[in-house]
Amino acid sequence: MSETRFTDQHEWVRVDGGEGTVGITRHATEQLGDIVFVELPEIGKTLAKGAEAAVVESVKAASEVYAPVGGTVTAVNEALNGEPAKVNADPEGEGWFFKLKLTDVAELSALMTKAQYDAYVKGL
Repeated sequence: MSETRFTDQHEWVRVDGGEGTVGITRHATEQLGDIVFVELPEIGKTLAKGAEAAVVESVKAASEVYAPVGGTVTAVNEALNGEPAKVNADPEGEGWFFKLKLTDVAELSALMTKAQYDAYVKGL
């Protein structure tokens, strides 16, 4: 069974077993506007929790995407190279950025649940 957790920087990680899929939230895409470019991490790169993992550029701004948990990148969403707008269309689905093998599953406990994240965004 998968579990999705969120950061205060508007990243999400959906964990299934020891692997996590990472992307940015709908709130983040609404703040950024139309996404025109995504720079993805290299497969095999090891990321610490909170480390810069990717870059997303929109018509408004460029923004870093941080690793919500530590791990080693196992896959990237190559489809975003040719169609970065997938992030706007389906940010918490087909618009995912990368997958990683988690270093420490316990790091998830420091992240927000969907209900906690929704309340956090409402307070912004």
